[in-house]
Amino acid sequence: MAPGEERVQALASAAIHKLPDMFVRLAHEQPANSKAIEGVKVPVISLSGPRDAVVDKMRRACSEWGFFLATDHGIPGPLIEQVKRVGVEFFELPHAEKEKLANDRSAGDFEGYGTKMTYNHEQKVEWLDYYFHLLFPPCKVRHERWPHHPPSYKEVTEEYNREIVRVTGELLEMLSEGLGSEKSVLRTCLGGDNIEFEMKINFYPPCPQPQLVLGVEPHTDMSALTILVPNDVPGLQLWKDGQWVAVDYVPDALFIHIGDQIEVLSNGKYKGVLHRSLVNKERTRMSWAVFAAPPQEAIIGPLPELVNEVNPAKYKTRTFAEFRHCKLNKLPLD
Repeated sequence: MAPGEERVQALASAAIHKLPDMFVRLAHEQPANSKAIEGVKVPVISLSGPRDAVVDKMRRACSEWGFFLATDHGIPGPLIEQVKRVGVEFFELPHAEKEKLANDRSAGDFEGYGTKMTYNHEQKVEWLDYYFHLLFPPCKVRHERWPHHPPSYKEVTEEYNREIVRVTGELLEMLSEGLGSEKSVLRTCLGGDNIEFEMKINFYPPCPQPQLVLGVEPHTDMSALTILVPNDVPGLQLWKDGQWVAVDYVPDALFIHIGDQIEVLSNGKYKGVLHRSLVNKERTRMSWAVFAAPPQEAIIGPLPELVNEVNPAKYKTRTFAEFRHCKLNKLPLD
């Protein structure tokens, strides 16, 4: 942790009544001044339906929303609850224990326990602590950077990873079919067996003035797909048709976000979803996000079969490393 930084969880535990200025968003960004509309339901898709129907529903959801809730995905509910339990238990550890696994962003090491203290242009920061580590492929995984407590963390997370890899493969096949392509196309372009899976446990403690802050500011994910499960505290909002839409909690559903890499590969037919996270005054919000991303050297551009004189390429072809550098440093992508 850099000098002058303090964990958000520690601030919340100190029962402060007034937020430090660095957390207070500009007036137009504050949730009190940019409320989500009510009564709009996001797409919910059962993966157990007839394949043609599921592919069509997924195509429409990803074209119109860039997001959907997946049910009947085959991941056992008790396993999802175990994943949540071991994550909660880590954040309940004493401060000194968590700090033993703190990451070192200044050295380019993002794996471990951290606080989102990266400033935006307005010098505002997010009400968020997190734990981040690589899940897959095995040759790149550093288990020493995973939480050591609770002891069951490794076993539970590895079992969950196997399920997530399976589900991601199925989703990529159906998303490929929705583009009118061979079912293997997206997975192949994203690296095949070398697709990287990253776990990020987001921890948003109670906030004394939630109407003034954001847990995560509006963004699209630079990954290809994000598969997320939250606890039952609401907070995720999507940008749709010029307004914020709140996403309701659905037990055992997977929250599927289309990321930047699939938007590029689909030449804009699928949309990377702009989203943000709000926080709660009384309760801790948590979410478990797995990002499926291509390896750094993968070259990502619009699929050739989707580009012609009528539909020219809308995105530049580049390596994922180049894309990531531009995104992290807020450089132009065109």
